[in-house]
Formats: sequence, structure tokens, C-alpha cells
Amino acid sequence: MSISMPPRDREAFLAERRVGVLGVADGRGGERAPLLVPVWYAYEPGGDVLVQTGRETVKGRLLLAAGRFSLCVQDERRPYRYVSVEGEVAAVEDPVPPAVRDALAHRYLDPDEARGYLAATAGQLKDDLLLRLRPQRWRTADFSAFAADFPAPGAATGSDA
Repeated sequence: MSISMPPRDREAFLAERRVGVLGVADGRGGERAPLLVPVWYAYEPGGDVLVQTGRETVKGRLLLAAGRFSLCVQDERRPYRYVSVEGEVAAVEDPVPPAVRDALAHRYLDPDEARGYLAATAGQLKDDLLLRLRPQRWRTADFSAFAADFPAPGAATGSDA
């Protein structure tokens, strides 16, 4: 039984509002694991994954140096699902376009919070850049078919104890 999502489902899942975990190689020397950080992102099926970050942050410097990254998003409710996408940085927009920054804030915050956030962090426009990831590899899992073979939590098992 395959638990992989078909392309249409994986793209729809990635397009939903979720917090992603971004992974990028950490080339600062030593025995460092990849840097993993939660991020806001945007995605439309068939397009690029958009991530905004500070140009001078560790994350920003590593992303520019590596030229590629991965992003993983999940549904923490049963039956569990996830989509992980990896690829090259297809483009860097420096500074981040104000319309994209506005759209990201409104994607993750209610309208009043988004307006307040954008006003309070307006200075970030000159410090941030936008990275566009072109998806090259997908890893997915949808455990709903697999989970159908197991009784629901709290369901009777058919045995009398």
C-alpha cells in the first residue's frame, strides 16, 4: 500500500496555510547538522515556494551560500500527513517586494494583526530578501489509508476483558 500523495494532493497540501520547517546545509565548519527553523512561506500549485528572511541572519547567509533548501510541512492531526519539498533557489529578490511581505502577513495573521505587524516591522523591508525555491524533489506521506486498517481510538476491539 502506497502512502505517497499524488502530485495534485501534495501541491494542494503545501498550498494550505501551515508553518513550514526550513532546512539548509550549515557550511560554517565543524560537525554541524543542517540548520532547521520554522518559517512562514507561500506556495501556489505549480509555482515556487516563497520564503522571506533577513539578509544578514544566519539563515539568510546560509541560504544564499547553499543555493538550495528544503521545506517540510505537516498535519499533526490523525491520520498524519506531511509534504517535504527540496530544490534550488531559483531567484532572490532583494529587497523583498512589499506586496509579497503584505501577502505573507495576511496569510498567517488575521487582518488587524497583519496591519499591526506590518506597521511595527516596516523597517524589515530594507533588511529582508525573498527566496524562491523551485521544487525538484518531493517526499510525501498520507497515512489515512494505512490508518483505516486500525480501530479508532477508544473503539471496542471485539474482545471481552
